[in-house]
Amino acid sequence: MSKTLRLSEKWFHRGLWLVALLFAWFLVGLGNTIVGDLPQVEVRRSLDDYLDPARAPAVKEAILVAEKNAREAQDALEQAQLRQQSAEASNRAARETFSNWLATRKATARPEQDQELIARTQQLDDLRQAERDALAGMEKQQQAALDARQTRERAQRELQALQDSARDAYLSALRAQELRVFGYRLLLTLPLLAAAGWLFAKKRKTSSWPFVWGFIIFALFAFFVELVPYLPSYGGYVRYIVGIVLTVVGGRYAIQALQRYLEQQKQAEAQPAQQRQRELDYDLAQTRMSKNICPGCERTVNMSDGKTDFCPHCGLSLFDHCSQCNTRKNAFARYCFSCGASAKAASGAAAGNETSLA
Repeated sequence: MSKTLRLSEKWFHRGLWLVALLFAWFLVGLGNTIVGDLPQVEVRRSLDDYLDPARAPAVKEAILVAEKNAREAQDALEQAQLRQQSAEASNRAARETFSNWLATRKATARPEQDQELIARTQQLDDLRQAERDALAGMEKQQQAALDARQTRERAQRELQALQDSARDAYLSALRAQELRVFGYRLLLTLPLLAAAGWLFAKKRKTSSWPFVWGFIIFALFAFFVELVPYLPSYGGYVRYIVGIVLTVVGGRYAIQALQRYLEQQKQAEAQPAQQRQRELDYDLAQTRMSKNICPGCERTVNMSDGKTDFCPHCGLSLFDHCSQCNTRKNAFARYCFSCGASAKAASGAAAGNETSLA
């Protein structure tokens, strides 16, 4: 039909489709926001909400205390290890110094150094004792760190047992919440599909068709695209079932429309050719003629030979001759392309002549 439309009419038609797409785009944005915010109508639950209220707080507190004790014990252990390493290094260095001094003492054999020998030996004993004390402190801190870790692990195991016992109730509640939210989304999108179907059947040919098609595009997008990221594991069944139902309903509508069309065509072809020609839409007739299709029966006709004036299938006049200049022209044209004479005036004059002759 676009070939027979006026230039301005073509651009207006395209602009109206742009209005339809913009309307659909804004509706899709609004719908996406609403569908995304629907989970907020439900309180978000976690596994902790289903733990034993009498035992879980004490276990969690015990874990926190054990973790704190473990950190403090680890810090103290690191300090004790540093002290033990320092004492060991001091003792080792003192023994090396004492060994060197003792070798010199034996070489010189000076009796006046006996008191210094006793003092140095005592100093070595003190360093050895300090090393043993540091080692004992380190072992004590290792035991404290081990106790803290074991206490924490016992509390964590107990908490894990509480979580395992509460997991079934939590998963059941989570599935119920998921089902409710999915129901909210379906309650929002299914009426949109129903409204889109009603608009398609009743309003798509009205002057408000851009908004009708915009809403239809939005409804289809909201159900088959926007709903997908929020579908639960069983949600795909709903989407496919609805798709099957829509396909069946649309298919039956198409079959019935085809049957109605064929019946209308039979009735139209049974009418006189002149009456059918008067009732045909001008733009539709021009479009079909440009495609070598009979405007009446919609069958293919070879119109390029310059000889075919009538449809060989239904007898409808396709080409006639101008009453002014006798030029062969399109029978559905309103004016002669050669002389510009009005086809309606010419047909009226011909009808008057026929009446006078009768």
